[in-house]
Amino acid sequence: MEIIEKVKLIITFTVILFFSTIFFYSRRKLRKQKNSSNSFCYLETDESKPQSSFKHILADNSYNPFKHFNPNQDKVSNSHPYEKEITALLESSFERFRFVDGEVDLEMKGSHVWVDKEEQLKELVEVLSKERVFAVDTEQHSLRSFLGFTALMQISTQCEDYLVDTIVLHDVMGILRPAFANPDICKVFHGADNDVLWLQRDFHIYVVNLFDTAKACEVLSKPHKSLAYLLETYCGVAKNKMLQLEDWRLRPLSEEMIQYARADAHYLLYIADRMATELQNQNIGCLHDNFKEASRLSNKTCLQLYKKEIAASPGDSAASSILSRYLNGQEPFNSETKELVERLCLWRDLMARVHDESLRYVLSDQAIVALASKPPTTATKADLDLNSCTLGSILTSPSPVVRSHSKDIFELLSKRTYNLSDVFETYIQKHLGPNESCPLSIYNYLLLTKLNLKVTNSDFAKQNGVKASTRIGRKASRQLFVQKFSCKAPVYHNCRIYASDGRLLCYCDRRKLEWYLRRDLAKLVENDPPAIILLFEPKGRPEDEDNDFYIQSKKNMCVGCGERNHYLRYRIIPSCYRVHFPEHLKSHRSHDIVLLCVDCHEIAHSAAEKHKRRVAGKFGIPLFVQKVTNTEVNSGTPGYEENVDEAGVSPLQLRSSAMALLRHGSNMPAKRREELTQIVMKFYGGRNITEEDLEKALLVGMSPHERRRLKKKRGLSFGHSPDDEANENSADNVSNSTLADTLGYDLTSGSHPAREGKHDKQEDQLLAVELDTSTRDTSEDLESRMSSIDRSDSSYCNGTVSPKYNKKLSLLGHGPHGKEVVDHILKEDGEDGIREFCQTWRQVFVEAVNPRFLPSGWDVMHRI
Repeated sequence: MEIIEKVKLIITFTVILFFSTIFFYSRRKLRKQKNSSNSFCYLETDESKPQSSFKHILADNSYNPFKHFNPNQDKVSNSHPYEKEITALLESSFERFRFVDGEVDLEMKGSHVWVDKEEQLKELVEVLSKERVFAVDTEQHSLRSFLGFTALMQISTQCEDYLVDTIVLHDVMGILRPAFANPDICKVFHGADNDVLWLQRDFHIYVVNLFDTAKACEVLSKPHKSLAYLLETYCGVAKNKMLQLEDWRLRPLSEEMIQYARADAHYLLYIADRMATELQNQNIGCLHDNFKEASRLSNKTCLQLYKKEIAASPGDSAASSILSRYLNGQEPFNSETKELVERLCLWRDLMARVHDESLRYVLSDQAIVALASKPPTTATKADLDLNSCTLGSILTSPSPVVRSHSKDIFELLSKRTYNLSDVFETYIQKHLGPNESCPLSIYNYLLLTKLNLKVTNSDFAKQNGVKASTRIGRKASRQLFVQKFSCKAPVYHNCRIYASDGRLLCYCDRRKLEWYLRRDLAKLVENDPPAIILLFEPKGRPEDEDNDFYIQSKKNMCVGCGERNHYLRYRIIPSCYRVHFPEHLKSHRSHDIVLLCVDCHEIAHSAAEKHKRRVAGKFGIPLFVQKVTNTEVNSGTPGYEENVDEAGVSPLQLRSSAMALLRHGSNMPAKRREELTQIVMKFYGGRNITEEDLEKALLVGMSPHERRRLKKKRGLSFGHSPDDEANENSADNVSNSTLADTLGYDLTSGSHPAREGKHDKQEDQLLAVELDTSTRDTSEDLESRMSSIDRSDSSYCNGTVSPKYNKKLSLLGHGPHGKEVVDHILKEDGEDGIREFCQTWRQVFVEAVNPRFLPSGWDVMHRI
């Protein structure tokens, strides 16, 4: 009987399993049929997002306000849980104390503690609870996350550096709360405004008792407030800022990323101690306590509370920004275009929340403008337009979100689609409702509770205090950047220059016209817009080039997105390469100088820096000079040259060491001062050094322009060597003497070479150079052109120049790299190689920015 019963159970179980399997697959098939109009959502197979493994999150992607933790009541709250403790600190006296004990070994040793287990995290809390002070920094990831998340935390005591894997330990990071909230332990940050909020958002960690070295910079009126500046000034350490943009989700981290992350916290305690000493020294003769003021400003930062950025209606603030930035100043946009922008922004906002992606990852602003300005007429056309218009980002284009749900966009842009007030509910139901096409997650499921949400929600405005919740500080910062760096006047005046036979030679600016008129080289024939006729025959004509680019008027607008309110010049082929081209290959400058707005400029610059690294790898030529040595050691002649032997010193390391010794040598620990002194002595061949040697070492590798800029910026008094003065004077004199000799007349007298019959080959060369650009030239460009007229002339520059080093070429940038690359290309492939090199750079620019407003005649294959 027992056997029979067991057989019956097995048969029953098998039957149930069989029908369950059939039911499961039937339902899955039915779901696919219902969603046949939608593409398969990429999240079903995407395993590249580590936040998908988080089991507990505090800030989801819904429109619900963020709830703060209350440690006393063990429940969420909207008030600061440690307001009482922080207020007590603000009212205290903030007695000065030492951030470090005894002498400090600033050398970052090879060992560090990687914390990726809960037991290790608990051990770390025990260590921190016994410290008086520790340093903290965080690394964030925001591209593949709607709100962003903390990808790494760096904690340093005076004895050890800890790197905490906040991705693996995300759900248990609350273990650190007691240490961070302890008012008896000081936490040192640099620029803590964001870190304080991020720690609240991700882990309910609240910082109590904070010393922010950025706030100390404000009180001390430092010329710069960046951590890179403090590391260089106090520790003689150079920092690669590009690593901040790396993907900190990656595991394992590269050795370079680990060293970068460690440095952010490792030196903070020493820097804080040095700055505290300076703050105390400034108290002499002051009516207030500077250290107390820096501590008060730091702890006011702790009172900040994290809030979600929620607009008055979903996508409203983004739509307003796009309409003002991209469409203002062009042809007046109609109400239909405006509505399409609002629809696309609302859809993008919703898709970013559903898929937990950033707005820029889902759909770029440039793509929204392009789609709204010229809506596709069919779904196929929509796919094509998406492929062509989203290249304004350095990301994959179009994004996986757009590829999965491209039909949504066509529906939004078609006239038969829903009213704006229905868009939100329609797409929530479509993607997360009963027949959802996108998977539910802990980030998006609360969106379903807002199906009765109206497009305009006054609660959103009330929460943030303003109708649109765009951070005022962020907006003001961008406006300040635009105001400071954008062109202050139109770049293109579209003045015309005609040959003596009446043929149009080029368009140029007013300054160039005035240049010819002042020297009686041309006569004015029209006033509005100005036009001149040359009184001599130029070297070349546009028809000789078989390119109409140079005889086209140009618009003062961003060639990428069409922005007219602000723009900057952008050199498509970086100057570090082009300045070393043969003169006849770089005379046509204007073709590869375009106007870009701040946003497009950032995209183009980022792509250019990446391509520079590819060029460096391809030719095996590093971007920076590795080492330099003092030539006086071997030859007795003052100067320096690049050196690949072990005897050399990195020019950046040399400069940082000299700067730190000049400014803070007397206050440094003896061991650190000796280390930096040895670096400078190594440059001088091991001999003892003086303060004058330090001042000279500080200038090693700098161009004359960089030297003048440093003197003005730092307010330091550097000794002037006779050679330096001779070089600068000769450079100034050559601009006038060479110009006068070349043209064959005295600039002050105004006698005309054509009238005297003195029109020679060099005159043709100079005038052709002047005619070949329609953009306004900087003094740098003019000097480069003038110096290239006759470089073989031995009288061109006075003083001794090392055969391996050009004194006008900075060793601190990419100049030496650019020269070696150009020399290599010329040697291997000749001028055809240079032309191909230029075409590659233009292609990089086009792929990054996707320019839609380039002047007529501009071409990637343009032959120079």
